[in-house]
Amino acid sequence: MDEKLKKRGRRILFSLAVFFIMLLLDKGGALPAVFENRFLSFLCFLIPYLFCGFSVLRDAVSGIRNRRPFDECFLMTLATIGAFLSGENAEAVAVMLFYQVGEWFQSYALGRTRRSISALMEIAPESANVERPDGSVETVDPEEVSIGDILLIRPGEKVPVDGLVISGESRINTAALTGESVPRSVRSGDPIISGCINGEGSLRIEAVKVFEDSTVSRILSLVEEASEKKSRTENFITRFARVYTPIVVCLALMLAVLPPLFLLLAVRLGLTEPTVFALHPPLSFLYRACTFLVVSCPCALVISVPLAFFGGIGAASSSGVLVKGSNYLELLAKLKVVVSDKTGTLTEGNFEVAELLPSPGTEERELLFQAALAEGLSTHPIAKSIREEYRRLFGGQDPSEGGISETENLSGLGIRSRVNGRVILLGNEKLMESCGISYQRAEDRAATISYVALDGRCLGAILIRDRLKKGAKEAVAALKKEGVERFVLLTGDKESVGEAVAGELGADKVYAELLPEGKVEKLELLLSEEREKGRKGVLAFIGDGINDAPVLSRADVGIAMGAMGSDAAIEAADVVIMDDDIGRLPDVIRIARRVIRIAVQNIAFALIVKICILLLSALGFANMWAAVFSDVGVAVICILNSMRLLGRRERGKD
Repeated sequence: MDEKLKKRGRRILFSLAVFFIMLLLDKGGALPAVFENRFLSFLCFLIPYLFCGFSVLRDAVSGIRNRRPFDECFLMTLATIGAFLSGENAEAVAVMLFYQVGEWFQSYALGRTRRSISALMEIAPESANVERPDGSVETVDPEEVSIGDILLIRPGEKVPVDGLVISGESRINTAALTGESVPRSVRSGDPIISGCINGEGSLRIEAVKVFEDSTVSRILSLVEEASEKKSRTENFITRFARVYTPIVVCLALMLAVLPPLFLLLAVRLGLTEPTVFALHPPLSFLYRACTFLVVSCPCALVISVPLAFFGGIGAASSSGVLVKGSNYLELLAKLKVVVSDKTGTLTEGNFEVAELLPSPGTEERELLFQAALAEGLSTHPIAKSIREEYRRLFGGQDPSEGGISETENLSGLGIRSRVNGRVILLGNEKLMESCGISYQRAEDRAATISYVALDGRCLGAILIRDRLKKGAKEAVAALKKEGVERFVLLTGDKESVGEAVAGELGADKVYAELLPEGKVEKLELLLSEEREKGRKGVLAFIGDGINDAPVLSRADVGIAMGAMGSDAAIEAADVVIMDDDIGRLPDVIRIARRVIRIAVQNIAFALIVKICILLLSALGFANMWAAVFSDVGVAVICILNSMRLLGRRERGKD
């Protein structure tokens, strides 16, 4: 608890102690004569009332001034003033006091849900150590770091920007970012993301992104925006409270005024005896109206439902998944179809040359050399794998530093490069056929095959493979266990590769050889199939590349990989998996469904109790103490129900 919450708690405890002393005196304890005078009794009970309820009175007046009077503070003020007027001083104080108890529980619960969020907000580094060309080290603001700067990360320091380790070896703590409690080893050549805490060894890293584009900055932006997007349930509760509160105020006013008027009219018309007022005095109807107001206060709904969703976002973030709003948490609970990109999402994205198949009369070195030349200006993982394989096998200078003068990307086919006046083609079978080049077809279901041609003659084929991510197969099985009915794979690779990966994963369907626009078309097809069948399940797409951004935006829920994913994909997504582990998605679905269950439980319990006691209070069978329970008691029970989610998360069950 922060100091402000502690201070509120002490004020409530003091008011509670004074109230119970007053209550004992009022019931015939010491100095009962003081309370025989109604005015003196009112003044005595006014002390704890003002001490604990001054802030409520102030907020009620402020709401009236701002033309937003119909809130909980207004209802509590109106009800307690009515109770004082009807002579029920003790019950007026009880209503205000226990309302404040409920508000304190709300603040306490919200504080607990903010722990994981506040932990994320603290990951922002305060400084960066930039190594200058003369060997000196200058401490600067992380926002002043430029791409290419060499940074020194000492033991215990936070990594200020995303970078690449160029020297040193250490273990980094990524718990605040990904929820992973086990430190991860890094050494020269490994990527490292901002916000991590360095272990015992010193590291020198090269900045690959400025602070504004780094992981830590993106996380902070996502967290700040998350609370702005409310779920349908939360929006319903907000709209319900706006309409419901004025209605119950009018009903309470009618309850206080109309029955006495009807009785007076009945006496005047001779329909009943004047003694009816002895049995039903006008102030008794005012008391009923005040009880009605206390019961009708929508605290339990307004507090507990958003608290459940906010707690769900906190639970997800502590598991390494950022949900950009509670509306997406609600959609995840209904997830039925998951569509996923392959490369970098389900596979490692670290391509390796598996086999060289040179044509007759062509050496392996010539085949690989020409392919590396053609890919000289490309940053695609396949291009990097070809260049690295050439250096590994034959050493020497990087062939990409040759005389490449022009490169043209042929969408869905490959590339055409002009090197030292010669034309090199590198791509799939369709490229060879479209250019009229004779080639020998290579067969390998699990590999991506790139054919290489020089000046119209095919030099052979290069087989490149990518490995499944660790735990990807288990993650797909866990998703189906959580109620996902279909898992669909989209890939730009050839059909045989896609089918091999889908079979290994346990996917239900695969669409291969897709261009970026083809992925959008297939997603539209899947969405229309779901709607035509009358299914109300949600469809999610998982991706990480720039070309996945349109598909992420079109899906009901877009899920992006946060560690190595592109900025465009993260911006377009609704959910971000910070450590690229798809195995975290089933956990988030469980959290989302638990949140929905808790929200529904709170709504049902609050409405049932309130409706019952509203009817009883209107008929005069429920007093103010029952009203206090139906308002504050129900609110506290709903808050405690929402806090179950926090307790389970903290014990690691999520």
